[in-house]
Amino acid sequence: MSEIHVPARPGGRVALVQGGQTFGSLTNLVSGITEASTPKWWWPAFLTSLTVLSVGVGMAAYLISTGIGVWGLNSPVGWAFDITNFVFWIGIGHAGTLISAILFLFRQKWRTSINRFAEAMTLFAVACAGIYPLIHLGRVWLMWWLFPAPNANAIYPNFRSPLMWDVAAVSTYAIVSLLFWYVGLIPDLATLRDRAAPGLRQRIYGFFALGWRGAARHWQHYEMAYLLLAGIATPLVISVHTIVSMDFATSILPGWHATIFPPYFVAGAVFSGFAMVLTLMVPSRVIFGLENIVTTRHLENICKILLATGLMVGYAYSTEFFIAWYGGNPYERFTFMNRAFGPYGWAYWVMVTCNVLSPQIFWFKKARTTPWIMFVISIFVNIGMWFERFVIIVTSLHRDFLPSSWGMFVPTWVDIFEFIGTFGLFFTLFLIFVRFVPIVALSEVKAVLSDQNHEMQHVERAAS
Repeated sequence: MSEIHVPARPGGRVALVQGGQTFGSLTNLVSGITEASTPKWWWPAFLTSLTVLSVGVGMAAYLISTGIGVWGLNSPVGWAFDITNFVFWIGIGHAGTLISAILFLFRQKWRTSINRFAEAMTLFAVACAGIYPLIHLGRVWLMWWLFPAPNANAIYPNFRSPLMWDVAAVSTYAIVSLLFWYVGLIPDLATLRDRAAPGLRQRIYGFFALGWRGAARHWQHYEMAYLLLAGIATPLVISVHTIVSMDFATSILPGWHATIFPPYFVAGAVFSGFAMVLTLMVPSRVIFGLENIVTTRHLENICKILLATGLMVGYAYSTEFFIAWYGGNPYERFTFMNRAFGPYGWAYWVMVTCNVLSPQIFWFKKARTTPWIMFVISIFVNIGMWFERFVIIVTSLHRDFLPSSWGMFVPTWVDIFEFIGTFGLFFTLFLIFVRFVPIVALSEVKAVLSDQNHEMQHVERAAS
C-alpha cells in the first residue's frame, strides 16, 4: 500500500466522500457487503477465530473447575495478567464511544465513516474485558452477589470495594454503548429490509428496524434519542476509565497512589482505542472497497489523535518520574527506578518505545497518509499499551515495602492462552458484524455527501 493521493475540495481540504458517489451508489456499496455471497476468505478467518475462542473457553473452564491457582498469581503479585488484560480491553473499548458521542456533540463530520466500525469494536472489547472480573472471582457461580438484589442471605454488595466500582461502571458503559450503537443502526437496517427478498432475512432485518419508514416524525424522534444517548455516553467515556484507575490510585502502594492516574488512564485508553480502530480500518477499507468513503482525511485525523494522545501519555510518564524524585519519598523513588532498571526494565522500555517514540513519525504528512506505516505504528501502540498496564500492575507489586516479601511473576500457560482466547472472541464477533451488519453508517454518510454537494454547488456559483 503506497501513499494516497486524492483531490482536494475548494479550500484545500480533502473531501470526506470521494469518487463521484451518489446516494444510490453509496447504498449499493455499503449494503452490498452484507448482501453479497460470503467471501472466500471469511470462512477460514471465522473458523480460525472460533478455534482460538474455543481455546479461551477451555482455559476458563479449566480455571473455574480447578481454581485461580492455575494462574501465575502469587504473593506479592496478587494482580497480574487478569487485571492487565482487563484494563487493556477496557481501554480499547473507549475509541468507539469517543468517536460517536463526543465528536458527534462537536459536530465533527469526519466521524461518520468510521463511527459504526468503532462502536462495534467498543462492544466487542467490553465483552472481552468483562470476562476477567468474573473469572477472577474464583467462585463464578456466586457472581450474583455483585448485584444489589435483595436476598434471603442478607448479603449486600460492598460498594467500598473497587470490584464493585468496576462492575457498576463497565456494565453501565456496555448498556449505553449497545443502545447507542443500535439506535444508530435502525435507519440502515430498514434499508437492508427494503432491499431484501421476501423471506427470513427480510423478517429479521424488519424486526430489528422497529417499523422504520423514514417519516419526518421517525427522524425527529431518532435524532432526539441519538442526541440524548450521546450526551449520556460522553461522561461515561471519562468516568469508566477514571473508575478503573481509582482501583489503583486509592491504594497506598508506591507507584499507584497518585492523583495523575485518572487523566493518565483516560488519555491512554483513547490512545489504545484509536490505535485498534486504525489496525482494523486500514485493511478493512481495502478488503471491502471503502476507499472513497473512508478517505485519507479520516485516517490522517486518527493519526493526529494518536500523536496528540501519545504526547499526553509520554508527559504522564515523565511526570510520574519527576514527582517520584521531587516528592522525596524513598519508596516512591525506588518503585520508579525499579520499573526502569529492575528485573522488568525491558518491559518498561518496550512501553516507552512503542507508546512515546513510535507515534512521533506522525509529525510527517507522508506517514499520516501511507496506510502500511499507519498499520505498523498502530500495532506498536497496541503492544505498548498492553505493556503499560503490565508495568503499572506487576512492577509495582513484585517489590513492595519489605525485601523479604519480594517475588517475581511469570505467566503460566493458562494465563497466556486465556488472553489469546479473548482475541478469538473479539475477532469472532467482529467477523459476524462485518458479514451481517452495515459497517458504515449509511444514513450519516449520505448527510455528509449532501452537505458536501451543496458546498460544491455554492462554490461553483460563486466562481461563475
